[in-house]
Amino acid sequence: MKCGDASATRTVAVGSVAAVLVASLRAWSLRWGASDAELDMALAGDELLARANLTATRAITIHADTDAVWPWIAQLGQGRGGFYSYDFLDNLLGCDIHSADRISSEWQSVTVGAEINLHPEVALTAALVQPGRALVLRGAVPVGRIPAPYDFTWAFVLREEPGGPTRLLVRERYAYARWWAPLLVEPVELISFIMSQRMMRGIKHRAQGDVRSVAA
Repeated sequence: MKCGDASATRTVAVGSVAAVLVASLRAWSLRWGASDAELDMALAGDELLARANLTATRAITIHADTDAVWPWIAQLGQGRGGFYSYDFLDNLLGCDIHSADRISSEWQSVTVGAEINLHPEVALTAALVQPGRALVLRGAVPVGRIPAPYDFTWAFVLREEPGGPTRLLVRERYAYARWWAPLLVEPVELISFIMSQRMMRGIKHRAQGDVRSVAA
């Protein structure tokens, strides 16, 4: 085998391994914490987008009943309770997020049609509200002056497990409206995973009253 052939073979092999690793990481991030049954489960809000091109379903167990978890979900939003994630990363984009470590009565009211801000100038709409069970937000983030090339739903669903623990399932669904939508959504989805898993842990620790973990 010539040197050039050996080099090309190594390049192909490295590229193949990298492709497998990237695909595996993507698959894992899209189902972080979720069981096979939860991936296949119909959740509140699924019906809003009949056909989704990309779906992410993530889950976490919270050792508290749903009544202790729901208030943290109800007050999600910029200018409200925040998103319990990496505030400093959100604020690099000017989001002005300040995640709360307390439940506030002034932020508990969320109704269908209400705007839930991601940023002072960007909001999603509460498309479905089932107090104690589910909150589904809908909308998209425009690209400058160009309308977003996709429709999007973001569902927060609580399921009480036998004996008291609560499963929090967070599902994102994207329906593409332009051919180039995946070029925008795929990189954003990786960032969304990083922020979402932190958010879910943030909700878990707050609902469980784990103050040290909240501050960490």
